[in-house]
Amino acid sequence: MQIKITSILLLLIIAVVLSSCQKNEPIVPKVEPKPNPFNLAIDDLIEVRDTIQADETVSDILAPHGVSPQMIHDIELKALKVFPLSKFRAGKELYIYAKWDSVETLKYMVYVVNEIDHVIFDLRDSIKITEEQKPFTVKEVVASGEIKENLSQDLIALGFDENIGYNTADVFESQIDFGALQPNDKFDILYEQIYVEGRPTMIGKILAAKINHRKKDNFAFLYEKEKANSYYDSNGGGMLGMFLTAPIKFRYRISSKYSKNRYHPVLHRSKAHLGTDFAAAYGTPIQATAHGVVLEAGYRGGNGNYVKIKHSTNYTTQYLHMSRIAKGMRRGAKVSQGQVIGFVGSTGLATGPHVCYRFWKNGKQVDPFREKNQATASLSKKHKADFNVVRNTYLQKLESQKS
Repeated sequence: MQIKITSILLLLIIAVVLSSCQKNEPIVPKVEPKPNPFNLAIDDLIEVRDTIQADETVSDILAPHGVSPQMIHDIELKALKVFPLSKFRAGKELYIYAKWDSVETLKYMVYVVNEIDHVIFDLRDSIKITEEQKPFTVKEVVASGEIKENLSQDLIALGFDENIGYNTADVFESQIDFGALQPNDKFDILYEQIYVEGRPTMIGKILAAKINHRKKDNFAFLYEKEKANSYYDSNGGGMLGMFLTAPIKFRYRISSKYSKNRYHPVLHRSKAHLGTDFAAAYGTPIQATAHGVVLEAGYRGGNGNYVKIKHSTNYTTQYLHMSRIAKGMRRGAKVSQGQVIGFVGSTGLATGPHVCYRFWKNGKQVDPFREKNQATASLSKKHKADFNVVRNTYLQKLESQKS
């Protein structure tokens, strides 16, 4: 009996000791997988986040990570059918994921197109290249206000993204010169706000807009059942005119207007200025304002680098003082409306970076802002009733969702 009691006590003491030891043992935190924005298996890989520099080639990027010239060539060939490496742009983010075992072995490369889209180069076995998207949601938002400075600055002051203004200007670029909006002009813009992980990231499509300019309401409505990315006015008329209102997208100011008598800042005398000067940052793309064929492209005295385009038997335009002319611009080359034909500079007789835009009608230089723009074809009859439903829905949202 004595032995049995002693054994029970001994077991109790051991249990207490073991329990005490367990309580004093350090708690090992659970190791969470390394967070990865692209949903890749990278727990044992090193990550290098970089920004592509101007004039940096794919070889410049990959060679320091031990990638052979043959492998780089194979990647370039494989990418042609998915996402050509020629689409890589300076300023874009690039992620490198590699294994390090005395030497570096590249496993993944990810090129970030924007906050949603990215391209994954899976190099673990054979080369696999895929275009991917992060999960996102879309919310329709209305931005409303009055012009005080200019559309983009006023949007920023109201807490909106300035790109809403630039994108809206692109919609109306055949209808309204956004550089000429006046104080007290009004705007209502219905647009898509894209969210990633609950955060607003980027602007989607402009769905509808009303611009009250010079006491006149100008409307635009996105309707894509007849043609993708197409906008129409209230009656279903095409928004795209024969000519764009400016050779530069809405990131400029008019520094000198068409005039029969203007004091020249370089020649220091009065003379006719039969063009319109659009001041913009050095290197800003210059676009053809209409479809046409290049008549001249080169360098000439006060014009500096220039391109001249014939659009029809009646109309010709010219673009002066370029820092450089775009590739392919030569006599006889066909150009499309909005195509980049050169870049803003100050060559020739110019005091600062700008493009002088000249406009001929029937062989005579005229002020393009006084010419009536010919609109593109209206919406076909078979879609008109459906368009009216979409238009009315957008009009209600413009009024009901004002922020």
